[in-house]
Amino acid sequence: MTDTAAFATTRPHQVRQALLDQQEIALLDVREEAPFAEGHPLFAANLPAGRIELDAWTRIPRRTTPIVVYDHGEGLAEPAARTLRALGYSDVSLLEGGLQGWKEAGGELFIDVNVPSKAFGELVESERHTPSLPAEEVQALLQAKADVVVLDARRFDEYQTMNIPGGISVPGAELVLRAQALAPDPATRIIVNCAGRTRSIIGTQSLVNAGLPNPVAALRNGTIGWLLAGQTLEHGADRRFLPVPPEQRAAAAARARAVADRAGVRRASTADLTRFAAEAGRTTYRFDVRTPEEYEAGHLPGFRSAPGGQLVQETDHAAPVRGARIVLADDDGARANMTASWLAQMGWDVWVLDGTDPAAALETGQPPPLAPEPHGPLTWVAPRQLVSCPVNSPA
Repeated sequence: MTDTAAFATTRPHQVRQALLDQQEIALLDVREEAPFAEGHPLFAANLPAGRIELDAWTRIPRRTTPIVVYDHGEGLAEPAARTLRALGYSDVSLLEGGLQGWKEAGGELFIDVNVPSKAFGELVESERHTPSLPAEEVQALLQAKADVVVLDARRFDEYQTMNIPGGISVPGAELVLRAQALAPDPATRIIVNCAGRTRSIIGTQSLVNAGLPNPVAALRNGTIGWLLAGQTLEHGADRRFLPVPPEQRAAAAARARAVADRAGVRRASTADLTRFAAEAGRTTYRFDVRTPEEYEAGHLPGFRSAPGGQLVQETDHAAPVRGARIVLADDDGARANMTASWLAQMGWDVWVLDGTDPAAALETGQPPPLAPEPHGPLTWVAPRQLVSCPVNSPA
């Protein structure tokens, strides 16, 4: 590193080497999401400058994490670095040359958000030949009242906005746990959809990996492909999965554990959690991958809600520190193990917490945000005071 007036700079090749060596590093693009999505390094995480004080302590929990900040000449990087330093981060540097410096050093830029997860989904489909059906064929099956069920792997709010007619909301990590209850006849065809590609590919391949006997397929290109085919979506639906019988829950947990073991997922105990917390030089993310409702009803202290399907889809947002450790928890292992199996294949050091029931914990609701308290006393302003404020007329 070389010194500037205020901050050290890190060269692009040093960032790449840290990533290759699986060292902990957070490469932060501090622009807003729209310009970030127009082009960024593959493993950069988007943390807009205006949200650093709100989100940094949650997304980058270890204050000694090596952080490299960049922009594209907008003048955001150095103020953002100062904010991070003021929040207690001790190893903050600027990417030499910013985004332009990355390009000039031969670094590739990627378009869109959640690119590592989306690229991984495409790799899975290519390598595993994940089955899929076009929108026209799926519609023909539905119109013929064939023995088929459509499971929507997105968040429930996305499903409610628009969904395949007749589809049922089963967010990604819930699929292996709940598919048998929704399609008890092994002859029933299961079609998994999302908005585009990634979550339907991962969801479908999860069912294949878990050995579900039903024929399964992803809806090719999701609701976007459905609309492009000139077909009509449903709006405002509220169909959700039902409770799973104990014997099906146990079977799903066993299948998921076998998949996780094949992927090299490691097992953690509560003693391991204590040991991880004492490691000053290592970041450990702790995620509860159950539904948000289950999380709020009772969860382990220190675990954040990150439903498993979304965690695989948005890993760069939930865990911007590359090279960090991830520990997952649920109440029976089915969702944590399936989620962990994918994170392990994405290169993460991922563990599943065994032998603890998060529903038996004392913490309920959402934890308070980790953000600094405002400096000095706050003064409340009434709306009428704002109305009476003088406004400068344009020249």
